[in-house]
Amino acid sequence: MFKINTYFLISIILLMAACDNNHIQSEKITASKILGNAEYQAISYSGYRGISRDEQPTVEEIKEDMLILSAMGIKLLRTYDVTYEHTPNLLKSITELKKENPEFEMFVMLGAWIDCKNAWTDLEPDHFTESEKNAGEIDRAVALANQYPDIVKIIAVGNEAMIRWAAAYYVQPSVILKWVNHLQKMKLDGKLHKDLWITCSDNFASWGGGDPSYQTEDLKQLIHSVDFISLHTYPMHDTHYNPSFWGVRNEESELSEVEKIDKAMARAVEYAQAQYQQVKIFMKSIGVDKPIHIGETGWATISNENYGMEGSKAADEYKSAIYYQSLRNWCDTEGITCFFFEAFDEPWKDAANPQGSENHFGLFTVDGKAKLALWPVVDEGVFEGLKRGDNFISKTHYGVLDSVIQNVGLPPVREAQIPIKFY
Repeated sequence: MFKINTYFLISIILLMAACDNNHIQSEKITASKILGNAEYQAISYSGYRGISRDEQPTVEEIKEDMLILSAMGIKLLRTYDVTYEHTPNLLKSITELKKENPEFEMFVMLGAWIDCKNAWTDLEPDHFTESEKNAGEIDRAVALANQYPDIVKIIAVGNEAMIRWAAAYYVQPSVILKWVNHLQKMKLDGKLHKDLWITCSDNFASWGGGDPSYQTEDLKQLIHSVDFISLHTYPMHDTHYNPSFWGVRNEESELSEVEKIDKAMARAVEYAQAQYQQVKIFMKSIGVDKPIHIGETGWATISNENYGMEGSKAADEYKSAIYYQSLRNWCDTEGITCFFFEAFDEPWKDAANPQGSENHFGLFTVDGKAKLALWPVVDEGVFEGLKRGDNFISKTHYGVLDSVIQNVGLPPVREAQIPIKFY
């Protein structure tokens, strides 16, 4: 009996030592080593499965998602806020998975949501005064970063919080600058890990890549203050709002429909690349040379509004798959991290309109079906045995490509080539 207990005790000690060593090694893997590294593929993640954010995903549900994403090579997640239980539960889930399997690896860019005064209320938003809730959001982000230094490698202050079309909540760059400087000072004072990187995630125009009215002194100071730029680009939205790049050209009239669509999608990718380059040009014009990564980009697979068959005919699985693979290939080649939006469909985002595009940006459906972009990954067998809810991971449309093609819309014909504008 004594020997059995001794061996049991030794096993426990060795397991604890392995966990401690794994924790130490994870702390040594910093944002500077992760970002731009193709071995650390990234994605935007929210685990909401219901039609309301009141339905918070459980730890077990999030662990299901983590195993799915890990199987396809994802090692870096982007979150959006720390207001709800979702993000603390995500960090708890990753911690539990690491204890269960010391080889499990997943890191997080932690988002802190920033609003203006009166945002999301019946009162007129005051875009020149920040919400009194912002300080609490920053405090919660700091607490989680300090509690999970082996997982949280980046804090992003705000999500599209400076772009003016975010009329419900946007703030001035001075607000983002204030909180970025606050976090940078905490690093200097030893109140945050010195290797934690600080940024904010915003539209390319907000980073000075578009309308010159955004290129303020506060923005220039912000670019000097962040550790890297997290840039958003959405050609899919601009197939409606700025369609100068979108559509079939006259000289393409003799091509097949598939070839016409492929040409249109190639221009969409070039459009995103050009927005990235515009921000880079502005950054360098003010004497800064820092990494620029794509904090968000994506392509919806369903839409009954601006991007559907009655609109720009952009949203479908075929175009989404082309965009996903093209962006991944370009970013991997250029050493750019791309937080593709997003991992799973989220039906709460436009609950009143189930066919609305905001519900359908995921690479997976809510019930665990892998969309066309991931069919090759399914064929590799990496999802074998993995479930989301009651469903094993399988292909959409039962894996029948013709069924996908039936839902593909041909972009509108452009009689003449329109000079491409980016804002």
